[in-house]
Amino acid sequence: MTNTAPERIEALVKAQRSFNATCITRDVQWRKRQLKALRAALQKWEKPLCDALWTDLHKSAEEAYMTEVGLVYGEISDALKHLDRWARRRRVTTPLTCLPSSSYIIREPLGCTLIVSPWNYPVQLLLSPLVGAIAAGCTAILKPSPYVPNVSAAIESMIGEAFSPEYVAVVQGNRDVNAELLRHRYDLVFFTGSPALGKVVMQAQARYLTPLVLELGGKSPCIVDKDADLAVAARRIAWGKCLNSGQTCIAPDYLFLHESIKDAFVEAFRKELAGLYPDGTQDSRFFVHVVHDRAFQRLQGYLKDGTVIAGGHSDPATRWFEPTLLDGVSPDAPVMQEEIFGPIFPIMTFRERDEVVRFVSGREKPLAFYYFGKCSDAWDILGRTTSGGACINDVIMHVANSNVPFGGVGNSGMGSYHSERSFLAFSHERSVLRTPTVLDPKFRYMPYRLINLVRKLLK
Repeated sequence: MTNTAPERIEALVKAQRSFNATCITRDVQWRKRQLKALRAALQKWEKPLCDALWTDLHKSAEEAYMTEVGLVYGEISDALKHLDRWARRRRVTTPLTCLPSSSYIIREPLGCTLIVSPWNYPVQLLLSPLVGAIAAGCTAILKPSPYVPNVSAAIESMIGEAFSPEYVAVVQGNRDVNAELLRHRYDLVFFTGSPALGKVVMQAQARYLTPLVLELGGKSPCIVDKDADLAVAARRIAWGKCLNSGQTCIAPDYLFLHESIKDAFVEAFRKELAGLYPDGTQDSRFFVHVVHDRAFQRLQGYLKDGTVIAGGHSDPATRWFEPTLLDGVSPDAPVMQEEIFGPIFPIMTFRERDEVVRFVSGREKPLAFYYFGKCSDAWDILGRTTSGGACINDVIMHVANSNVPFGGVGNSGMGSYHSERSFLAFSHERSVLRTPTVLDPKFRYMPYRLINLVRKLLK
């Protein structure tokens, strides 16, 4: 894929700033028409996008709809349904000390934005933030991943048909292009990727004091306690780890099993995995392959960090990697230091939940936290740890509820989005105080003769 030239990038940034200055995007009805245009474009390009996802990632049409296209449709529908309410001017309470004024909050677009997405969910993680940008009235430059070239090319064609480049445009290329993009000033950068690249984005935009939304990742623990329903836990965990072949920012990263149920859980996991893939994963069209050779080799390297007790087979020619359980893993091993981003499950054990709390709290804050066991114990452990999001007796599914925020904390990210939070991520809440001229109270002026009254009002 050809890198977009620096001159083109500079021209796009200037054109979008100029278009933003016209204030055309501030009209809510105009924004709704653009959301409908995006939905129409997605409907037209749904099959080409799904075909491209199959070519680049071996992702089935069913999984492509469930984890990519369908979620974008949901975001668009939600925005169209609620945009009038999200965008309206709001009157808020005014304290006695400010009377006879009245107070308001107006939500205005931040302006010219940059959205950078990764390769693992290349449709959803580029277009869902775009829904927020359009709903809020922003312009957007989109940067898809070069690691999924067919998907990126399809998105560029789709966006090019639906929108003029001074409003929404696609820029293609490698990390040199990312560096060129980040050389320019934006009113918001929305980045999804690794913590390491998030730091690069933050450093590059620090000189402009650009606000950022960073959706990153990390090692999300999956705890199975002694009271867990092992069959249900094994089934849901196996599904969550196999979804997109573990190449999911909120995938359960490592297993923390109570020592009393370790062997039983391993057997249940094998059984449930066989139930999900009766003919195995290698030839299944429902099992995604590893994105590129470098990632495949990294995963193979992790196998030396423990003993393979299930799975472990792979095919470098097709980049198929079998779901694998890895036992006897040291907390200091590379597989326990880096986000795995693949279908490998290192196993650790514990006797008391305090061990889990100390271990998780002693590391970077994860994007997700999964606990299987009694709800009362779950709330206890959640109250003593932190993460971007969490599930009790489930994995992954919190991302499917647009009524809760999705985002990280600390090393796993900053800011959140989905539904109204996507709109807010691309908006500035501007405070306005309107004061009549008929009345002009004297207590606000020197020599402040009513200061004692003011003191009483403020206590």
